[in-house]
Formats: sequence, structure tokens, C-alpha cells
Amino acid sequence: MDLNNVLSQLESANDVDIEELLREFNRENSHTFTFDQKEETLRSKLCQSVLIVLGMQVPLSCQKTCLETLRILSRDKCVLAPVATRDGMLTLARMAQLSGGETAGAGQAGAGQAGDGQEPPQPSAPVAEEERVVVVEALKCLCNVVYNSAAAQQVSVDVKLAHGLCASLRTAAAWHHEVGLFTLRLLFLLSALRSDLRVELRRERQVVKLLAEVLEHTLDVRWDGTYEAARPDPQSLPLPAEDNDRAMEALKALFNLTVCNADGKEDDHQYRIIAAILRHVLMLRTETEDKTEEAHSHAVNLLNNLPVSCLDALIDLPVRGGLEEYGGKNMDAIQVLLDFMEKRIDKGSNYKEGLTPVLSLLTEGSRHHREIRRYIKAQVLQKRQQQQHRSLRSSSGLSTPQVLPPLTDVKIRPEVGTTTRNKLVRLMTHVEMAVKQAAAEFLFVLCKESVDNLLKYTGYGNAAGLLMARGLLGGGRGETEYSPDEDSDTEEYKTAKPFINPITGHVEEPMPNPMEEMTEEQKEYEAQKLVNMLDKLSRQSVIRPMGVKPDGTLAPLEETLRAPPGDDAGSDSD
Repeated sequence: MDLNNVLSQLESANDVDIEELLREFNRENSHTFTFDQKEETLRSKLCQSVLIVLGMQVPLSCQKTCLETLRILSRDKCVLAPVATRDGMLTLARMAQLSGGETAGAGQAGAGQAGDGQEPPQPSAPVAEEERVVVVEALKCLCNVVYNSAAAQQVSVDVKLAHGLCASLRTAAAWHHEVGLFTLRLLFLLSALRSDLRVELRRERQVVKLLAEVLEHTLDVRWDGTYEAARPDPQSLPLPAEDNDRAMEALKALFNLTVCNADGKEDDHQYRIIAAILRHVLMLRTETEDKTEEAHSHAVNLLNNLPVSCLDALIDLPVRGGLEEYGGKNMDAIQVLLDFMEKRIDKGSNYKEGLTPVLSLLTEGSRHHREIRRYIKAQVLQKRQQQQHRSLRSSSGLSTPQVLPPLTDVKIRPEVGTTTRNKLVRLMTHVEMAVKQAAAEFLFVLCKESVDNLLKYTGYGNAAGLLMARGLLGGGRGETEYSPDEDSDTEEYKTAKPFINPITGHVEEPMPNPMEEMTEEQKEYEAQKLVNMLDKLSRQSVIRPMGVKPDGTLAPLEETLRAPPGDDAGSDSD
């Protein structure tokens, strides 16, 4: 379609002709996402012309068509200068019915202002539907423009667009699905792209509380206690796709707003409420398995932002009760997190973004909540006994992930096998630094940050990276204090312990001694040959011999062999 022709006709056309002209443009470009660079100037002029039309009194159908055109054009970040202005953004905010700040009082004639405290006139059903479509198109345009234009982001702050979004959040119970979806998406984009806006939204606009209320309504949360959301009925239908989509946008916006630290006791109370809602999310079913996993992923990400003390809302359910052996705590949510971790490990890709958040969450939960740590270690054995009682076999696919079961078979290397422990040990040597650190730290905390216990389950070779980073190559414990160790070694492990190779973490088959038939002269020759080879590699800087210092850190060998000054003072030894 010739843009020069479109621009010339727009200048003199009436409402009907404008609508027909732009509708034809929209049909031709509805699936266009890459535009001709030579026509940038013309498309920018078209943006300006469309905004002029939107500033006039035109019918709702024409407004909708103009906004569709603007939405298509806003896919090109190079032509947004006319839109990323105060007038342009105020026009879109007015049509999206976002009141607040400079947009207050600028709503369409006959269109109610969200959150202004007054009952808007009730239009007829067809008119109301047309108004809703216009609002949705305006919100879509704002999302595109804010995402693609830094100038538009600044103007959004200047005209206090977020205030209008907050006013809209207060009417969430009356939202149409698409209005709510794109309102939440716009809030997510603004909070993601403008870090300076987050503090204002949290402290002055109380958006965290508003979003929590949106989640309560969307997910139909019912409360059995202050921080206890009633568990969804297992017989109830899965969460509808539309409700799930709005909830995911709310969780993403909450993630942005909770990245910074808590401000005080009010935040602690609100965060516990959010943690209880997130537990509800973990217990929910959606219409598809992929959507359920997506919901769990967003819940995990947000839980990582909450103070670790608030994670007790996941397990402290006085009304529902729990397991006696874990202090009466309810571990259903922790089991869901373990299952989620297992799925992400088995996917075998995108570990950094997909797996490390849940590993970090389980690590911190285990570090600060004894019951969580004990459950993760012990639930496998309990589940195995239940399965044996029911005559179930592991081949049925119903086995629970095995993280750190009591060791019985030590003839197999720790990283070989299909249990969760085997998979986590393999991740300890992953090429991605964040992944191997997260896996190692998780196992370390489950071992109460005891080097000896960690080596028992992983072997020195797999754990060396963590121990070097923590300065624990010489043994010892981490900084966190735990309850006294319990002797959980099995009789099989105690019997095999003297024969376990500490580097590999398993009992190796006896290997033939290559020096058995050598004479003393041959042994001395081979030893000298090895020394010369190592010396050559060292002098050429191919390798660098290292040793462990008294503080458990690595250092060049010559430094570790050199005694610290004053160590021999007053010594009577030879």
C-alpha cells in the first residue's frame, strides 16, 4: 500500500473514508513485524496523522481502527517519536481510561473513569462492547510504545501513568479479561524498565497490596487463617486459561516490585500473605501441564524475593495440620517444589534460568527452616516404605525424587545413576558456573554445611569447586549453625567406608599394581622421569602446583610449604 497516497487522503478525508483507508492498511500489515527502512519517515508521519485523528471527535469504530493502525506501527521502534510525547501518551492514556495524575479528568465522553469513585453512566450493550475494544487497543498500543521507546517510558513517569494503573487495579473485580491482562502487562513493563518507579509504587501507591488483592480475586483464594489459604478442592475444575494468564502477569509485576529488600514490619506481614497465596498457586491445577509448570515457575521466582523468614507460610498450616515427625508442619508445597526441581533437571536445558531459582529457594528454605531440610532428606525413605507396603515398583514412575537417601550401595560413583542425588552431583561439575554453584550449595546445606558429610555423598572431586570457593578444602563446616549431627550412616556404609576412594566417593574395583614386577632401579627411574615432566610443565606455565593453606584455601605450592613467621618460636621439637 502506497503510504504517500494514504497520507494525502488522510488530510482531507471524512470519518468514514479515514476508517476505510486505515482498515485496508491494517489488513495488509496485520502480520508485519519487519518494516522497510526506507519508509521510516512516512510511517512516522502516519503515526502523527493517526494521533491527530484520535484527538478529534470520531466514532468508536474509527477510534478502534486508528488504534489498530497505531499498534501495528508501534512494532517499529524507529517511528515512535510522535507517540512518545506528552500529548501522544496522554491521548493513549485517555482512550485506555487510565485516570490519575495528569490523565485525570481526560476520559472520553460517556466513558467511566476507573477508580475515580463515581459511578459512570451505563451505556447500552453494543456501545459498551465497542468502548471495551477501544480500551483494549489503547492498552496494547501503550504496551508496545513503552516497551520500544525509552522516551515514552520517561513521559509515562512524567504524566504519572502508573497512578492511573493503580486506580484501575482497585476495580479489578469488574475487569473484562483483556482489559485486566493488558493493564497488568503495562504495569509489569513499567516496573521492569523503570527501576526508579518501583519504590514509588510500593511506598506511595501500595501496589504490592493491590496486586495481592488482584491475585486473591483471580485465583478465588479463601482464607482459613491469617496466613493460611484454603487448599483448592481436588475435585474442582482446573483454573481457566484466562484467569491463569492474568495471574501470571500479576506475579511478574510483583516480582519486579519485590526485588529490593523489605522496608519494615508492614512488609513482613504483606510478604507472608503473598507467600500464602503462592502456596495456593503451587497447589493449583491449570488446564494444561505446561501452564501449571509456568505458574510454578513464576511462584518460585517470586518466593526467592521474599524474606526467608516468610517461607514459614508455606509449611505452617495450623488448621490443616501436618506431619508429626516434622513438627506438625505441612510439607505439601515443599513436595511440589521438589517435583518441579526434578522436572527442570530432566529437561536438560536452560538450567541457569529454569533450575537455579528453585535450587536457590530450596537451599535457603533448608538453611533457615529445619523442618524443610529434614523433610527433603528423609521423605524419600518414608515414601519408599509406603511404596513397598503398597507393592509398588520404581518402574511404575511413581517414585519420589531421591535427594540424599541413606547410603547403602557405595560401589557406584555418586554422579552415576538416575536418582536426584546422582543428577545433582553431576550438576556440581556443570560448565555453567551459576548452575554448579547452586547444585553444590543445595547439597552442602542438606549436609548441614559439614564437609565430611558432603564428601560422603559426592566425593572430593565433585565437591572441590565449592570447597575451594568457601575456603574449606582443609575440612570443617560452613558458617550456619545447625542442630547436632545424628548418626545416619547405614551398616553397609560403615563396613565399606575404609575402602571408599575419597576422590571419587565410591569403592573401586582392585586395580593391578603396575609397579609390582618392577625392580627398585626401574621404580626410581620412572619416579625421576615423572618429576622431570612435572618440572618442565611447571616451568613452561602449563601447570601450576597448588597446595592447601591452613585456612583451607588454595595457594601456590611454594607458599603452602613455607612455614608462617613465628610458628617455630618456643618450640622444643627438633
